[in-house]
Amino acid sequence: MSRFTEAFRNDSYLHKSFTILMFFASWGIWWSFFQIWLTQEDPGLDLSGGRVGTIYAINSAATLVLMFVYGTLQDRLGLKRHLAVTLAALATLVGPFMVWVYEPLLGNDSTFLLGAVLGSVVLSAGFMAAVGLYEALTERYSRNFGFEYGQARAWGSFGYAVVALLAGFLFNVNPHLLFWLGSAFGLVNLALWVLWRPEDRMTNVSETATDTDADAAMPSLRDMLAVFRVRHLWAIILIVMLSWTFYTVFDQQMFPDFYTSLFDTKAQGQATYGVLNSVQVFLEAAMMMVVPLIMLKIGVRNTLLLGFVVMCVRIGGCAVVDDPVSVSAIKMLHALEVPLCILPIFRYFTLHFDPKLSATLYLVGFQVSAQIGNMLFSAPLGALHDNIGYQPTFLIIAGVVATAAATAWFVLKRDHEDVNGEPFYRDSELAAMRAADDTDDTDDTDDTDDTDDKENTNV
Repeated sequence: MSRFTEAFRNDSYLHKSFTILMFFASWGIWWSFFQIWLTQEDPGLDLSGGRVGTIYAINSAATLVLMFVYGTLQDRLGLKRHLAVTLAALATLVGPFMVWVYEPLLGNDSTFLLGAVLGSVVLSAGFMAAVGLYEALTERYSRNFGFEYGQARAWGSFGYAVVALLAGFLFNVNPHLLFWLGSAFGLVNLALWVLWRPEDRMTNVSETATDTDADAAMPSLRDMLAVFRVRHLWAIILIVMLSWTFYTVFDQQMFPDFYTSLFDTKAQGQATYGVLNSVQVFLEAAMMMVVPLIMLKIGVRNTLLLGFVVMCVRIGGCAVVDDPVSVSAIKMLHALEVPLCILPIFRYFTLHFDPKLSATLYLVGFQVSAQIGNMLFSAPLGALHDNIGYQPTFLIIAGVVATAAATAWFVLKRDHEDVNGEPFYRDSELAAMRAADDTDDTDDTDDTDDTDDKENTNV
């Protein structure tokens, strides 16, 4: 608890918490009902599963390119915020674009593809690709200015939860309200990035930023391209494509409409989904603070494997039950699954790879690989749903994810294997180090300092 309260005295933590909260509010207010808006007749666009899959696939293609560009640029920029400010400005345009450009184009057969392509550029640039950049940048600031990334990232989930609750009621009034509120929240986020610069006023910031491994030397283009020659990175990419990709298609492209169809009326289902989604994301925010403690107990690799298991259970559960209460209970597993995947994958990269390439590794190894999978599988899985229905499709997706989880068991490196970045120590290992220090008859002040340094690498 002391570590939690201490963070509120860190101005950099406060800034990153508020900015990531406002980003997720700007995104979540409309994204939480995006699939429902696309598929339902009133007040949506009544698109088929195949067309929805096409939209998601094109979005993923644009996101794929932009994520690589963002990761490369941010690794060159280090702690500079130029790119973050630009993306925050783009997010303010979501309201006018969705209402005046995107909706009319998608609603006309002759302009559907044009609308899908234009939407992929605007929405990917400001949101789908930007989320990985904001997460990677926040993680980098956490290592430079002494706060825990998971605790800051939890505020993003909190923001998403609040607006998801609001969206469930506003959607039935007028979906356009969601898009205009997205622009309003985006404007607040932009103001926070432009007007609040806490690191400039923090003491010893320049020394911290200079001495940190992540920013001691800006990575060269050769360094960034060299990551593609690492065979283990390609193994991670394959695992992500067969797990997180299929889970994303299930959760974003299919689950919302499947869930609302379980109710007597669409309006009742939409309102209930908004409340359920909000509760789930509130729990997700809480778990963002708990999962780092789980990692300290069982390690980075085991935490990530646990996330894959939860992922399989959630998808498989929705394939075998069809009453709203049971599906709602299974939906709550999402609150555990997201932190169990996102937080350890960050730590896995900084553990086994060069931390100065953390943004490139996270965006390419996790986010970009997931987008490649979305681009490849969104349309086919949408067409599969049109032919065989939701639950049989869920069963197939669960089988693929289970295969990926089994592969990860054999492929992922253990925490003390090939440590090329910042070492990770479990609580039990830190306790053993302290015990060894206590048995030393000589002055162990320096040794204690070394143990404290090892605790810091876990943050």
